[in-house]
Amino acid sequence: MKAPEALLFDLDGTLVNTYRLYLEAYRRAVAPVLGREPTLEEIAARTPSAERRFLMEWVGEEHADRCHDDLCRHYAELLGALGRGPYEGVREMLTALTSAGYPLGIVTGKGRRIWELTEPWVGGHHFEVVITEDDVAHPKPHPEGLILAAERLAIPPAKVAYIGDSLSDLAAGREAGMAVGAALWPKTDAEDRESFLAAVPRYAPDWLFESPADVTRRFASWC
Repeated sequence: MKAPEALLFDLDGTLVNTYRLYLEAYRRAVAPVLGREPTLEEIAARTPSAERRFLMEWVGEEHADRCHDDLCRHYAELLGALGRGPYEGVREMLTALTSAGYPLGIVTGKGRRIWELTEPWVGGHHFEVVITEDDVAHPKPHPEGLILAAERLAIPPAKVAYIGDSLSDLAAGREAGMAVGAALWPKTDAEDRESFLAAVPRYAPDWLFESPADVTRRFASWC
């Protein structure tokens, strides 16, 4: 297919490795409401995506705001110890794509407060648009955030590609009418990778990227 005119990325699990950081921050945030400390496996099984929606579904609307404040505080406190930063090659990829002239953007289930803590890892100057959970009524897999990002870039969705590491990313991209790329580089666990690859065909991704360098080679091969 023709190269897209703009590239959008998921953030967590695609550009940055925040898996352990988020699980621990969620665990500490919900424990006072639940009256117990949930296991990290229990939280992971609930597949948290958008922060507030995840908390609301678990602890209820009446506790969600307080839990979200606690989540942001714990995330900030644990960032240095548990945050793993960007995946290898991500910074180079973003630099190459920016040099090649692509407008770049992020569409994430992260809230704006936690995005601001994470932004230094990837360099916000690379992105012309960042859509967080705070900007939409319906987070992924709903396509609202992706369509909003395309509108702000003034580029039709059909000329935009969205790259992410989850099935909800691929579903959102397809619903938005965009080309989609599956980021495989975070799938270091063999069982997780096999399960993901088995489910991917239903979304007919345009590309499977084994590494950030593969994204660069596909869209900015001269960089």
